[in-house]
Amino acid sequence: MHRFLLALTLVAMPLLSQAIEEPDHEVIRSFDNVELRQYAPYVVAEVVLDASPEDAGNQAFPILAGYIFGKNKGEKKFAMTAPVTQTAAPMRMDMTAPVTQAATADGMRVQFVLPKGVTLATAPEPIDPRVQLREVPAGTWAVIRYSGTWSQANYLEHLGELKATLQAAGVATQGEPVLARYNAPFTPWFLRRNEIWLAVR
Repeated sequence: MHRFLLALTLVAMPLLSQAIEEPDHEVIRSFDNVELRQYAPYVVAEVVLDASPEDAGNQAFPILAGYIFGKNKGEKKFAMTAPVTQTAAPMRMDMTAPVTQAATADGMRVQFVLPKGVTLATAPEPIDPRVQLREVPAGTWAVIRYSGTWSQANYLEHLGELKATLQAAGVATQGEPVLARYNAPFTPWFLRRNEIWLAVR
């Protein structure tokens, strides 16, 4: 298993190192270490796994990477984009905007953003039935950015900071928090770009 993950990482490395395309968004307000962003709609490939927040990303990566590297009807390959997101599943129906990583008894939802210009009509059908395609509607998100490891302690520290900042600013949110990761696992922890998103009510 470790050899498989190492091989997959080496194959993905050239693509992940160039993962610069992100969903279109506009920063509409900034305060302290938080941004309010308005995101345009975009399409994702996603998988829901019965896994902990710590394990979900590692388990989802080979499944979703398989889809974008050609394991689909038509064998179409996509460039890697950013971020890879993770959130609790099931997602609440009133949630409107990019979703990425968090935990519930029903598992974790992990998403790869597909490149700009890809629609549900043009995206190739996945071969793996665990992979689902979905359009994420436009929405406003409150975002905090931080570096460091993907540990639960680091995540909870910055989630607390985000919530406190939003409460002080009088910004109401809804739904589950989203963990967005912009770098490959081999990126040194001090160079990683991590974000937590909360949907603005």
